[in-house]
Amino acid sequence: MIQHTTARVALGTFLAAGLALVGPAAAAHAATEATGTPAAHTAARETFGPSGYGGVKLRMSAKAAAATGKISRLRGQDSPSCTSWQLKAHPVGHDAVGLYISKKRGVALIFAPQGARTPEGIGIGSTYTQIKKLYPRLKTAASGYPYVDVAGNPGAYYSFLLHKGKVYEMALALHTQDCVN
Repeated sequence: MIQHTTARVALGTFLAAGLALVGPAAAAHAATEATGTPAAHTAARETFGPSGYGGVKLRMSAKAAAATGKISRLRGQDSPSCTSWQLKAHPVGHDAVGLYISKKRGVALIFAPQGARTPEGIGIGSTYTQIKKLYPRLKTAASGYPYVDVAGNPGAYYSFLLHKGKVYEMALALHTQDCVN
């Protein structure tokens, strides 16, 4: 059984490769592992990417993102170069982050909440086979986790964390993000 904290330790390897995932889906995954049943979907199906999610766009400054009224600041999860936030419509709970805003690059990384799907239809619960079929240019990081450049946004990528062949964590990030390893 993978616990939420164990998943975060596993993420360290993933983050070392420059790809980041520590968002809200990890808690849902842990609940699924603990109970054997999927956690309830907390988000309506919205398009995740290619340039943002929930009214927040990649590269948007902290001031501009806050001005949307769609995010709220989190404390205690910041990195040296980035601040941590959550989408108000998709609160992430304790020890999780919904998005990071870089002091240099603006919104740099957004985590997919339950129910969010890429324009191609991939979301939490999708299988590796589905990802590979929809993203034939899928790459594998040194850590073994898959990622792919975002169609329509050459400066960004989607990254996926899998357990038993299914996505339990997904992020949209700038290639130049400086928020996590």
